[in-house]
Amino acid sequence: MKQENRVATIPLISYETLLAQFKQLLRSSRLKFTKQREVILYTLYTHSGHFTPEELYHLIKKETPELNTGIATVYRTLSLLESAGIVTSISFGTQGKKYELGVKAHHDHIICTNCGKILEFFDEAIERKQERIAKEAGFIMKDHSLKIFGICPECQKRTES
Repeated sequence: MKQENRVATIPLISYETLLAQFKQLLRSSRLKFTKQREVILYTLYTHSGHFTPEELYHLIKKETPELNTGIATVYRTLSLLESAGIVTSISFGTQGKKYELGVKAHHDHIICTNCGKILEFFDEAIERKQERIAKEAGFIMKDHSLKIFGICPECQKRTES
């Protein structure tokens, strides 16, 4: 499959704009704005990738140990951010979810079912095909999510050994 690496790891909006949206979300949810909640948002904004709540928690503890951010705060904040569309997640069933900032350019995912590695990709031909399929079915496509599951090259090598 030809991949056009047009995946933008840089968020589409500034941190200041995202922070203002987050503060509004907290106000409308009758929650306090805290440094711990802000560092969760900031960490997601400044680090590309897909994180379990535990991975995010350990990253925050490593980078800002003075804040004493609890794992429960990470879980609650991720849930709030996901409900507002600020972050998105990929579910791994009983193994939990991995989260990423949801304000990046559209992209799809290839997921290793063995190790959980996630690669992002964008392919113009796939995008056109999905739009055509929706149109032929009489739909106006608003959004979509494509996930390809398989075994990554590293895991394939490990099983061959």
